[in-house]
Amino acid sequence: MKKVIVIGSGFSSLSASCYLAKAGYDVAVFEKNSSVGGRARQLKKQGFTFDMGPSWYWMPDIFDKFFAHFDKKTSDYYALDKLSPAYQIFFADDVITIGDSIDKICLEFERIETGSSKYLRQFISEAQENYSIAINKVVLKPGISPFELVTKDTILKVDQFFKTISGVVRKKFKNPKLVSTLEFPVLFLGAKPNNTPSFYSFMNYADFGLGTWHPQGGMYEVVKAMTSLAIELGVTLFTDHEVNKIIAADSHAIGIESNGAIFKSDYVISGADYHHSETLLDTQYRQYKEDYWSKKTFAPSSLLFYIGFNTKLKNIEHHNLFFDTDFENHAKEIYDNPQWPSDPLFYANFPSVTDVTMAPEGCEAGFFLVPIAPGLDDNEQLRAQYLDLIMARFQQRTNQQIFDNILFCESFCVNDFIEDYNSYKGNAYGMANTLSQTAFLRPKLQSKKVENLFFTGQLTVPGPGVPPALISGKLVSDLIIKQNEL
Repeated sequence: MKKVIVIGSGFSSLSASCYLAKAGYDVAVFEKNSSVGGRARQLKKQGFTFDMGPSWYWMPDIFDKFFAHFDKKTSDYYALDKLSPAYQIFFADDVITIGDSIDKICLEFERIETGSSKYLRQFISEAQENYSIAINKVVLKPGISPFELVTKDTILKVDQFFKTISGVVRKKFKNPKLVSTLEFPVLFLGAKPNNTPSFYSFMNYADFGLGTWHPQGGMYEVVKAMTSLAIELGVTLFTDHEVNKIIAADSHAIGIESNGAIFKSDYVISGADYHHSETLLDTQYRQYKEDYWSKKTFAPSSLLFYIGFNTKLKNIEHHNLFFDTDFENHAKEIYDNPQWPSDPLFYANFPSVTDVTMAPEGCEAGFFLVPIAPGLDDNEQLRAQYLDLIMARFQQRTNQQIFDNILFCESFCVNDFIEDYNSYKGNAYGMANTLSQTAFLRPKLQSKKVENLFFTGQLTVPGPGVPPALISGKLVSDLIIKQNEL
């Protein structure tokens, strides 16, 4: 039986482990932290539960397909609730509510801009076509050749790879609030809307068409489900096992070093940060030099706050976006002139609004996220400064005073992403999906210099996000399985 070692236990690593174990491989996962899940870890404190990383459950069909490959259903492991409303967006002078159906969303668009619902239905119809092509064709390719993108479907859409989301949206929608609402979903891809191909409007269908969901108990329930499946399939999990070296001999991966011991294997897959993974190799086996990484466009990092409130909050939903400041200026301070943002947009998640298990009775669990440039200096003074800033805005927009209701506040930022996840420059979401960093133009799933060494996750194919991570795990497992069939 062929042995596979998987570094890291995030979604892509767990996905690859399950597929390979099902195919008959002896799989062992090595995780540096004390719990599995990678960036999707969980924080429990004083009766509160927080997802430390991903908090949006989009593209439920991708999760369904994953478990179906093992003759399972998501319902075998966790219960899903469709959020109604999906989320709300706070602007300086209004609040837009995104309902749980396209009809409700069209009514909201009409309230803002008369006649806009007609264009919205057209836009989402095309986005649905793009979603079908992307999910059933494009993202299932391993990123080996540019010809993977050449199909009869993509040829008909070729112009959409050279237009931008921003350009298409702004051509039809004039109200800046609606523009921001439609440009928001591609932020999950880690790039600015004016630098993202319009083909990626499929994210708008994932949003308005498929809806926003919540696994009861939080996103970590998905991690627990995949972990249970992996163990059932025979995968061995090692936590508190940081990998210090990927061992290669004669240009072949033969194992790893962890906690002072050598573990031999026939294959090594790293689901850890790609840049960090290559530093675990001897220099001659590294594919990409430092200047390669420094020239890439990385998705933002994040300043995160996990806050326990001793009261229920008013005027909030499960997911809340605060777009009450200048989006363009914040984007420039992330991508064009990296610096701590002068007046940032932010996101606030209160899972206890819909899930009573996430906080003690009469209390609220609050998760706040400020997108920032990767690589910034990070210290406690800055964190405290930004907590004050966003709390003041939050109180103003929701018309309530909540500072005195804070029981505790834990923070997580650039230094923690580096320390806990070996993240390049402390990025939170991997490498952005710009046109020049799409598909075959991303770092490769398979090493070009070391036989039997593979990579998976958000810095490789297909890109950032939880559903793409599940797909990335399948892609890398397929490459290994196919190699053994030759």
